[in-house]
Amino acid sequence: MSEQPLNQAQPDAEKSPPQFDVFLHGTVFLDIIFTGLSSEIAGGTEVVAQGMGSSPGGIANLAIASSRLGLKTSLAAAFGDDAYGDFCWRTLADQEQIDLSRSQRFEHWHSPVTVSMSVAGDRGMVTHSHPAPKSTAEMIGRAPAARAVCTNLADSGDEDWAWLKAMADEGSLIFADVGWDDTGRWPMEVLNRLSYCHAFMPNAREAMAYTHAETPRDALYQLADMVPLAIVTNGADGAMAIDGVTGEEANVPAVRATAIDPTGAGDVFAAGMILGTLSGWPLEERLAFSALCSALAVQQFGGSLAAPGLGDIVDWWHAVRDDPCADSYQRSLRHRYAFLDEFTPTTPVAARRRAAATIARLSDLPGND
Repeated sequence: MSEQPLNQAQPDAEKSPPQFDVFLHGTVFLDIIFTGLSSEIAGGTEVVAQGMGSSPGGIANLAIASSRLGLKTSLAAAFGDDAYGDFCWRTLADQEQIDLSRSQRFEHWHSPVTVSMSVAGDRGMVTHSHPAPKSTAEMIGRAPAARAVCTNLADSGDEDWAWLKAMADEGSLIFADVGWDDTGRWPMEVLNRLSYCHAFMPNAREAMAYTHAETPRDALYQLADMVPLAIVTNGADGAMAIDGVTGEEANVPAVRATAIDPTGAGDVFAAGMILGTLSGWPLEERLAFSALCSALAVQQFGGSLAAPGLGDIVDWWHAVRDDPCADSYQRSLRHRYAFLDEFTPTTPVAARRRAAATIARLSDLPGND
């Protein structure tokens, strides 16, 4: 792997180095996640969950995934002054070392909450939230210098694009995604903002819906005409991408995994792509690394707190590399991920690994009798 970024905009000599690797904005939810449900919940019934976790969710999924991969991460978000807000703020700032200098706490504002229920590898969610007392632009003021910034095309309003375009003008690479359109309209004008972006990372259903393409690959080719780095993720079928800056095209399969909780898998993938792009890795390595991060995440429950750290990736690679099994799948993995041999020597011995946290731990702290 090259040590110098291929796609990173080079700052002018007079500009100071970026303060952060990644700058994020969005809504932080308290996620309460139930996994291993034997069936969906019908009215008047009770279903036993095999696993349960609580963690910061929403944009916190991407923030935690980025920070655990060694990217210096800053987040602008609103937090309530309730126990949910305390838990999310403390987890992000203290446990995950995410900069919250452009986030704010608000009195008497109810923290957004999502309950996620995972059944047979899929999930359903119930969410309760109120609009934040201030807009993201008001909280941010002047955005910090960052090598990359992430945004959602559909959720970012005109006020947001003023500071997003200013960051792009200063050399930040804008990585964009887009959520599911509940209205079913899928307006093509949403994609007009890709002209300001460096990368676009929708899943296959979203990509086909917005482009009206019949296959994920056809959608990818259309998107590659709109943005320098086009990526389409396709679940168990892996991911494909075209990098117009380097001229590369790649398609990698997914890593086999027993998924128990898909919460945040797309965010973990995005964090891997950001790291690989800022580090100047070849496109195929970026896709493979991101797919691995997602595969490791879905094997744990807990949403954002299931995101793998560098230590988890090192552990996985050592296990695969040293496995005596010689079947075709293992040989394929060893060949596809051989580049991690160059990645692991620079990883500190105390590399960050997954963490676990629940609100219930508050009762175990000194002074919380």
